[in-house]
Amino acid sequence: MKFSIFEKDIAIDMGTTSTVVFAQGSGVVLREPTVVAVDKYNGRILKVGQEAQKMLGRTPANIVALHPVEYGVISDYDMTAQMIRELIGRITSVSLFKPCVLACVPSSISGVEERAMIDAAIEAGARKVYLIETAVATAMGAGIDISKANGHMIIDIGGGTTEVAIISAGGVVACESIKVAGSSFDEAIVRYVRHKHKVLVGLGAAEEVKRSIGCVIQRPDVGAEELKGRSLTTGLPQTVSITSNEMIEAFVEPMNQILDAIHTVLERTPPQLVGDLETNGIVMSGGGSLIYGIDRLIERSTGIRTNVVEDPIACAAFGAGRLLSRLDDMQDGMMNYARKRQLK
Repeated sequence: MKFSIFEKDIAIDMGTTSTVVFAQGSGVVLREPTVVAVDKYNGRILKVGQEAQKMLGRTPANIVALHPVEYGVISDYDMTAQMIRELIGRITSVSLFKPCVLACVPSSISGVEERAMIDAAIEAGARKVYLIETAVATAMGAGIDISKANGHMIIDIGGGTTEVAIISAGGVVACESIKVAGSSFDEAIVRYVRHKHKVLVGLGAAEEVKRSIGCVIQRPDVGAEELKGRSLTTGLPQTVSITSNEMIEAFVEPMNQILDAIHTVLERTPPQLVGDLETNGIVMSGGGSLIYGIDRLIERSTGIRTNVVEDPIACAAFGAGRLLSRLDDMQDGMMNYARKRQLK
């Protein structure tokens, strides 16, 4: 039996736009944007998470706010390690005993990317690092019994990537990961306003509009929001009004790419597991699943009942947190290496 000082093992779901941390015995303890503000002259981190996000686009020349994770994998190793260290430091006391860390990673992650995540967590103060596929963690967070040979489709629309996976017998049977997700919808709004209204708006403003009136099917009541930007013809400040119906038009391209990925996975899925989906339905998670009507559009396209989990952003962290009490039964280190050993 572990001493109480070891009970704060940690599960981390570090995505492109947000990071959720689950501490054993405490539940979800942190929800922070995956952003760090750094002094580029000396490399020192000034702010992490929410405070760093407020600095995006508002900093002097010597301070840069950046995302250390892109498309679900580490893009800046040093910044990721420092951010993990900062987050671990917020929830653990000074101790000789380091916590174990269980990290959620995409099913499509490469061996090099796995090693980068493991090394970053170790450098940040982890005693051991375990990896779990985000789709598997999401299924567990949604209350699915993944040990059974029964097919479930998980669609996770994060900030940088959308991952579609079929889960059965505790693992991923088929999956597809595309670099089209929440941020792609923001960029689609920017392109739409530039093309139709000849006004350049920022990604931050586009994201706010996406959250307030963004939709992929028609809303019962047509909403409208004002966007402030710069006129491409005069160069002067200009405000335009955009409606929820225009959002549907703006979102056609990224939505079609996500639907294509879903159908690609369905085509790769063994027939017997496709049959299971008619009973089990599709489970959706990630911030992108909160866009109005996205679950119903997927249901129309596939003919399979589709539901969004109760807490889409933290679902994977909850699922990974459930495994913290079973780390002794897990293989620490690289998943790809573990898979190769199982195949021998």
